[in-house]
Amino acid sequence: MNTRAQQVLEHEIDPMHAEAPGHGNSVAAWACIGVMMVGVVVGAIFFAMQIPVGVYVGIAIVVVGLIVGWLMVKAGYGVGGSKSKGHH
Repeated sequence: MNTRAQQVLEHEIDPMHAEAPGHGNSVAAWACIGVMMVGVVVGAIFFAMQIPVGVYVGIAIVVVGLIVGWLMVKAGYGVGGSKSKGHH
C-alpha cells in the first residue's frame, strides 16, 4: 500500500507520472477508433470469406481512421482542443 509520502516521492523521481493521462476521451479519439473498428470488421469478414481485395479494403479503412483522428485533433477536437468539452 502506497502512502501519500511515497506517491509524492515517486512523482519527484519520475515527473512523467505527475500529470494524469488524457485517456484519449475526445471526439477525435472516438471518431478515429470508430472508423478503425469498421475497418477491422470489414477486413475480418473478407478474410473469413477468403477475398484478399476485401482484406486490403479493410486495411485501407484502418489507415483512413488514423488520418481522420489526426485531422480532427488538428481541427481542435482532441483532448484539450479548442472545440472539445474539456477546453478551459
